[in-house]
Amino acid sequence: MSKEIEEGLKLDFDFTKLRKAMAQCESDVVPVVAQDADTKEVLIVAYANRLALETALKEGMATFWSTSRNELWIKGKTSGDFLKLVEVRINCEQNSLLYLVRPAGKGACHTKGKDGLPRRSCYYRTLNLEDGATLAFVPGME
Repeated sequence: MSKEIEEGLKLDFDFTKLRKAMAQCESDVVPVVAQDADTKEVLIVAYANRLALETALKEGMATFWSTSRNELWIKGKTSGDFLKLVEVRINCEQNSLLYLVRPAGKGACHTKGKDGLPRRSCYYRTLNLEDGATLAFVPGME
């Protein structure tokens, strides 16, 4: 994925992501939203399989299944930006999870802001509601 797509203001929304991810994923997964337990800010959306959920509960850290690498992903294990698990919620259809977490590092996103630090959330850009085609940075999250 290009740096301009991940960190810039070029809009090229990937509506094929789920189909591609599931085609190469070697495990059955459900979507997981990681939300800051205190601020309610959505930090990241990822996937979990049974092993990821069991590991999250055992370790007390947000854990996912990487659909692109087909491996367990304990958020922060390499970056130090852990998400401490506070609560796990399951939706009514039992096909998605909500991890309420407390960030224990500098950010949750793998991209970095203009200060060189990981962004707190992966949701740092906003879509213009009038034209539906223009992106802008959320103030303070450049």
